[in-house]
Amino acid sequence: MNFALNAARALLPSGGDYRGVRTSWRRDLLAGVTVGIVALPLALGFGISSGAGAAAGLITAIVAGVIAAVFGGSNVQVSGPTGAMVVVLAPIVAAHGVGAVAIVSIMAGVIVVIAGAARLGRAVSFIPWPVIEGFTLGIAIIIFLQQVPALTAADVHGATSSNVVVAAVSSLIGADPVYLAWALGAVALVAACMVLLPRLHPAIPGSLVGVVLVTVLALVLADPLAVIGALPSSLPAPGISGIDIGMLSSLALPALTVAALAAIESLLSARVAASLADTGPYDPDRELVGQGLASIGAGLFGGMPATGAIARTAVNVRSGARTRLAAIIHSAVLLLVVLAVSGPVGAIPHAALSGVLMVTAVRMVHVAGARSILRSTRADAAAYIVTALVTVSVDLIFAVAIGMVVAAIFALRGLSRATGVHREAILGAAQAGDERIAIVRIEGPLFFAAADRVLAEVTAIDGVTVVVLRMSQLELVDATGAHVLGEIVQQLERRGVTVLIKGIREGHAELFRTVGVLGALRHENHLFTDLPTAIAHARSHVDRERAEAAEPGGTLP
Repeated sequence: MNFALNAARALLPSGGDYRGVRTSWRRDLLAGVTVGIVALPLALGFGISSGAGAAAGLITAIVAGVIAAVFGGSNVQVSGPTGAMVVVLAPIVAAHGVGAVAIVSIMAGVIVVIAGAARLGRAVSFIPWPVIEGFTLGIAIIIFLQQVPALTAADVHGATSSNVVVAAVSSLIGADPVYLAWALGAVALVAACMVLLPRLHPAIPGSLVGVVLVTVLALVLADPLAVIGALPSSLPAPGISGIDIGMLSSLALPALTVAALAAIESLLSARVAASLADTGPYDPDRELVGQGLASIGAGLFGGMPATGAIARTAVNVRSGARTRLAAIIHSAVLLLVVLAVSGPVGAIPHAALSGVLMVTAVRMVHVAGARSILRSTRADAAAYIVTALVTVSVDLIFAVAIGMVVAAIFALRGLSRATGVHREAILGAAQAGDERIAIVRIEGPLFFAAADRVLAEVTAIDGVTVVVLRMSQLELVDATGAHVLGEIVQQLERRGVTVLIKGIREGHAELFRTVGVLGALRHENHLFTDLPTAIAHARSHVDRERAEAAEPGGTLP
């Protein structure tokens, strides 16, 4: 009972979360304001790209940001709408409507909370690095292509396909050249601000300056660019409406996909944040609980599912954040925008936000990491490329699964090659009949991927009457590997070949006994701990067979 209470208490906020505020509050305040300014165009842009709307993105950044900061497992994680989540939500909106987003957010949040309570936070460590990088590359490509319809106003009239590649191409084919020119000009101006202004001073928020500049020019020049439109001047009241059992059942699979993505991205972001600066360790299980509650909260206010945002978290840490106060202030800054300047924000052109997201997508691509992976091994390169391609063409979670399968296949292939079967000569002075003894050393891992090859190589040995199996260098053994060892003993014994086993490791003995390897031996004395004794016993068998063959009518087998 006490253990359960302590485990539950570890997943909840405590006063210790703010132990460093007394010394770091100034840096946390500056970092919170900075990341709030950076997050504004991203929240608006991701909300629009998902199909849920700019208001949903802003609400999510505010509500989810503060809930995840308080309940999450990282001291510096900043949560809100992200590009990866946008990729998943867009087809959900297309299939079920905007109203489904809040429901999916709540359902996914519940799943993530359960995952955290079940202590599944460490599971993300099983995802290989090439799969993560391929996943990130695929998301970056999708985010970039999602902005193309916005540059042609196709998102206003409705894209022709749910596939981002097809939608991007078709929107360009039917684009109005004049509108496209204005939109590309806006993108170029925003991109220039994001790239050049931080070089003048790192504290300059290039994305916000670019968006403001494009908005002012759009108002002055009376261009044809579509704008965000009216935004709420306050947070809506929390609530759930329009839910029926049929909708819940149809949204179960999308909610599971969203939950998996939210968990993966949040844990990856928290892990990256912990490596950027000395901000204290993070608790992956508590992080899942916090992110799940954040998505539930965002859904109740009409927002969308939230995850830890790697880019915003990095800005937070590099701006000096050391406690959760910074992420809370980030949400307060965005709330102030809603309360005070929602009118001017509604005049921002879609193309300006598309410029922000396009630059963000390009920055998501880790060129050095990609180069390292592609130059490493064929297995890692294949996992990277396949994950990226499947992410763009099929589905994000499916892509991670396929990438892990590809990586696992190559890993198992490499591991199986490490399994060796070697026939050794008998050391020392040779004796008559030694040619009738085969000493076989099996080394490395013996598991299902290598089992058949080991079976074939050992049972192919011919012309002997005794086989000594050396197993002291046998490492990992699974049930299939142990079963194959039993088959080897049985097949050889059926052919009249005596099998002796030497050097069973202590950790393998129980498995061999359970599966029947030891029971397959002709005699319990055919188990040895040292090689000289096993060889002496093997020679005694050969001598006895030779003596029997020397008797009248005897034949040497």
